[in-house]
Amino acid sequence: MGEFDLIARYFTRPVRKAALGVGDDCALLAPAPGMQLAVSSDMLVEGRHFFADVDPEALGHKALAVNLSDLAACGARPLAFTLALSLPRVDEAWLAGFARGLLALADAHGCELVGGDTTQGPLNICITVLGEVPPGQALLRSGAQPGDDIYVSGTLGDARLALEALLGHTPLPADTLARVRQRLERPTPRVALGQALRGVASSAMDLSDGLLGDLSHILKASGVGARIDTHITSNLIAESAYPSSATALFDAELIRQCTLAGGDDYELAFTAPPARRDAVAAVSQASGTSVTRIGTVLAEPGLQLVDAQGQAVEHRYASFDHFR
Repeated sequence: MGEFDLIARYFTRPVRKAALGVGDDCALLAPAPGMQLAVSSDMLVEGRHFFADVDPEALGHKALAVNLSDLAACGARPLAFTLALSLPRVDEAWLAGFARGLLALADAHGCELVGGDTTQGPLNICITVLGEVPPGQALLRSGAQPGDDIYVSGTLGDARLALEALLGHTPLPADTLARVRQRLERPTPRVALGQALRGVASSAMDLSDGLLGDLSHILKASGVGARIDTHITSNLIAESAYPSSATALFDAELIRQCTLAGGDDYELAFTAPPARRDAVAAVSQASGTSVTRIGTVLAEPGLQLVDAQGQAVEHRYASFDHFR
């Protein structure tokens, strides 16, 4: 099967939003009048971002999900995406599964595949996603103010715990591994929540490399600090993965590492003034996404961690970095 046959069979579909999709040298997009384009790219590399034996359908899902998560963090509505795909060889069963997972998530969010590139080489997936947002309403990292509440959506740490188990570092019961592995391989982009937070949140970003590392980008961009309640973040992993408290099953230090610096959560971290707590609760309900208040923005730069008694917890948690 040649390159263009591969594209035609697995990745060419009729477009509904785009003026022109796959098949020409460029795609043509027509955002709604007065809207701004939001654009983001993410790359997934075999051996760095996913295991070689990962289910191709799950990989297709995740490849787009991590990009949709960036749009969610900006408060943008998905429009379209391009796919650059490097393949060691043409494996039709693999391609069918990958395309199925990719396009199912695309359809769920009305996001069209409008172009890209394919080549032979090590397995590498690069997606560029495009969305639209009203001018002046995009959620940014730079708007956090002293006194703001700090929130996260969903749960934290499950994906990191799955990784620890798959690497053989932390044994897990089969049913528990299945639950947390789902969070690692099939993250849920919080697209509806991100759009609903426009006009409510003062800053936002998605959590890809770990809570503390990603939150530090908001703090730096906003020129502020933060205090995080670690007993609250530790409980977030327990709510999603276990019938009882995770801290009863695992060492508290492992739970803190997973929830504070685990990575691959693809939840949203955002800030909002205390006066908007009712609005945040309404947004959570309307989007069908749980949110949890985990801390406070401080005027003084720096990141403080405290336990349930308000006592300081040593900050020794390093989030993921591609070059460390």
